[in-house]
Amino acid sequence: MPKITGREWSEHDGAPNPTSGQDDGPYAEIHLGDAVGLTQVGVRLERLPPGSRSSHRHWHETEDELIYLISGELVLIEDEETALNAGDAAGWKAGEPTAHCLENRSTSDAVMLVLGTRAEAGAVHYPDHDVIKRHDKHGSTFTRTDGSPLVGKF
Repeated sequence: MPKITGREWSEHDGAPNPTSGQDDGPYAEIHLGDAVGLTQVGVRLERLPPGSRSSHRHWHETEDELIYLISGELVLIEDEETALNAGDAAGWKAGEPTAHCLENRSTSDAVMLVLGTRAEAGAVHYPDHDVIKRHDKHGSTFTRTDGSPLVGKF
């Protein structure tokens, strides 16, 4: 079994999304699954500084997701909001239209373990922005919910 050592945080700056205008803020990540060649499940650590979000609120047609909060505090944003503390977990079954994201409203960094299915094809729905991202082995396309093309990148 390969031991994962010496992995450093990959830092990402926040910036407004060119289509939605929403800025989820900076974050950092360590890709653990990639380090050992996993192909069916994605596994990574994600660090959210105060004021950052994990993503735009979304749900997946073909991919399960699970997070486990290692340290800090986050707010789980679905149709309602739920406080999460270190040791809490949350998950979303593929195909269930529960749009979600996580936001750090505290004054300290939050670190979570993120696990998810790596489906070759599927769709991700962003209901707050009327966007669907469809992906397959050829790449990704973005449309509005009614199927009309989305100009630009989401």
